[in-house]
Amino acid sequence: MTHLPHPDHQPEFYETVAMKRLFAWLLDSCIILALSMLAVLMTAFVGLFVWPLLYLAIGFVYRVATIASGSATWGMRFVGIELRDAHGARLDGGLALAHTAGYTVSMALPVLQVISVIMMLSSARAQGLTDAMLGTVAINRRAVA
Repeated sequence: MTHLPHPDHQPEFYETVAMKRLFAWLLDSCIILALSMLAVLMTAFVGLFVWPLLYLAIGFVYRVATIASGSATWGMRFVGIELRDAHGARLDGGLALAHTAGYTVSMALPVLQVISVIMMLSSARAQGLTDAMLGTVAINRRAVA
C-alpha cells in the first residue's frame, strides 16, 4: 500500500513539479560545473585531460550524497521539491544510488531521456522513467511554519 499523496485528492503535491525539476536540474548542473572547475584548479589543470570523467564522477557523487542526506539535491531544495519512495519515505543511500544510476543511464542514452521528459510532462505524478522504475516520485515540499 502506497502512502504517497494521490494526484486527484492532493494535487498540490504535484503542481508545477515538472517545471521545478527543470529549474533544479539547471541549478544542479551549474553547481556540478563549478565543483568540476574547482577540481581542475586543485589538480593544477591535470583534470582537463579527463574532463568528461571528472564531470561525470563529481556529478554522480554530488547527486548521491545530496539525495541520500536530504532526499533532494541542492537544486531541488532551492525550488521546493523532494524525492519520496513508494511508501512516502525519504530516499536512503541505496535508493539515492539507484536513482542516480538510473538518471545517469538515461542521460547517456538520449532516447531514454526524451521518454523520461515526456513521462514527467504527461503523468499525474510527474514521474520520469527512473522514478517509474523505482517507484519514486518528486513532490512539492510542505511549507515549514
